Amino acid sequence: MYILGISAFYHDSAACLLNDGKIVAAAQEERFTRKKHDAGFPTHAIQYCLKEAGIAAKDIDNVVFYEKPFVKFERLLETYLAFAPKGFTSFAKAMPVWIKDKLFQKSALIKELKSTLDESVDWRERLLFSEHHLSHAASAYYPSPFESAAVLTLDGVGEWTTTSLAIGKGSDLQVVKEIHFPHSLGLLYSAFTYYTGFKVNSGEYKVMGLAPYGEPRYADLIREKLITVAEDGSFQLDMSYFDYATGLTMTNKKFDALFGGPPRTSEKELTQREMDLAASVQKVTEDIVLELTRGIAKETGERNLCLAGGVALNCVANGILLREKIFDNIWIQPAAGDAGGALGAALSTWYMHHSKERYLSKERDAMKGAYLGPEFTDAEIEADLTACGARFKKLSEAEVIEEVASALADEKAVGWMQGRMEFGPRALGGRSIIADPRSPVMQKQLNLKVKYRESFRPFAPSVLREDVAEWFEHDTDSPYMLLVADVQSDKRRAMTEEEEALFGIDKLNVPRSSVPAITHVDYSARIQTVHTDTNPKYHAVISKFKEKTGCPLVVNTSFNVRGEPIVCTPTDAFKCFMGTEMDVLAVGNYVLYKEQQDEPLKENYEERYELD
Repeated sequence: MYILGISAFYHDSAACLLNDGKIVAAAQEERFTRKKHDAGFPTHAIQYCLKEAGIAAKDIDNVVFYEKPFVKFERLLETYLAFAPKGFTSFAKAMPVWIKDKLFQKSALIKELKSTLDESVDWRERLLFSEHHLSHAASAYYPSPFESAAVLTLDGVGEWTTTSLAIGKGSDLQVVKEIHFPHSLGLLYSAFTYYTGFKVNSGEYKVMGLAPYGEPRYADLIREKLITVAEDGSFQLDMSYFDYATGLTMTNKKFDALFGGPPRTSEKELTQREMDLAASVQKVTEDIVLELTRGIAKETGERNLCLAGGVALNCVANGILLREKIFDNIWIQPAAGDAGGALGAALSTWYMHHSKERYLSKERDAMKGAYLGPEFTDAEIEADLTACGARFKKLSEAEVIEEVASALADEKAVGWMQGRMEFGPRALGGRSIIADPRSPVMQKQLNLKVKYRESFRPFAPSVLREDVAEWFEHDTDSPYMLLVADVQSDKRRAMTEEEEALFGIDKLNVPRSSVPAITHVDYSARIQTVHTDTNPKYHAVISKFKEKTGCPLVVNTSFNVRGEPIVCTPTDAFKCFMGTEMDVLAVGNYVLYKEQQDEPLKENYEERYELD
């Protein structure tokens, strides 16, 4: 039985295909269209999934949409009625879109399926709808290694739900508790994302990265004025400070007055105030997550916890939750946002609609390391690179590993495109830019000369699983880069004044380490543990780098530049390589050096982004 899961029409559209409950393929539409956070129907992602499985459209037994559009429309309508006459402008803008495009989404989905797949198939008979937070919960519980677990989902909002608790036992998954819109921890965080000058639904991780530069000076004020938290962690927002329920912005003038001024505009320089605001909302979020999970542990008696929803991508909060040992085991869905809803919708259909027996993977989980996207043969890679006009050489796998490790040891930035593309927002050694973490200048150089983004943004380490405890205060699997831990004390040191000048922070003695390129200012790092069973080639190149340098980790950042999705194809990889100051590109068994490429092929990203 083949089940196709789809998420679409909000942000991060995606498709996932199951075969008898096992994940065959999953990918976000943005990777194919090159439109970041593409919300359109996932035509290309669907076609990829079928190609990967080697099946025809008629072989699909069910297509499952990740949420219920009618219920979402009901929430929108009831919200406007509850706040009337306030919000008429927003209502007048939203209603025509809903009536034209979204109210009749079932018909729209059937039309798209006919266009994408096969007009002769009666898709109306095969189309099902899940609930948004059930899709999130299913994406977290069913691929997890647990026979039973409590499942916490936290995001902005689905149909009505913003937070849910589900209990999974065997094949059964039941949502037992919910918090409803407009009370949302995700939207509280997004309000501060907006207020500090970043883009909602994509800039939240910038707020998390900015937080260590600040002090949580406003945390008590947020607790006092914006949110009321009960003993079990459930919460309510004071909506008089927010405009998102019916307005066109996240916050209002009352919010501005509370925090001493209007929102920062994106072009304005970041100040200590924004850093303190980021630190404050991050601290409040961490505290509420801990209170919620303590309440869940007490109420359910479960010792395993699964997490999904956009807030589950807050790896700082996840790391604190792990260290607090409220649960014995924690597992987080790597595609925790709406893209993962496609996977959850398909899994909930297999186990709940079709009443199938739970499949527990013999590996660490059922996600296959999240390497669920396209991969390319040597012939395909060579054809793409040739068509681009690239100059390359083909090597054996051992030679590729040797050359890349040598380049890393020489402090060169390497584009690393190997095997299947990752599903979810993190690059995990399939579509990564990698570099030497020991270099004190690498963090700034990668941000400004390769990623073309804000210099404060931290980078993550990919570390050999067998060496993680020696370098970090952490000794569990973290294959999906969803947990933050501190660098071990014996690897720490203070930054020199020379390094500080290069780094660009106006403070003396900023905490650094013997791996400064991956150490944030609070000695923390967002860890990815690398395993031989899920990514042997990535494990091999880090092992070779360790052999040369004694260092068992590399800088890992996503293979893209600001404003673009992570690369998918060899062509994408070459264009990104030529538009940045990356030194080396390794695509499969092909290695390319920047100095050997024709100058006219270079794209000027620096000019595009008007950077210094």
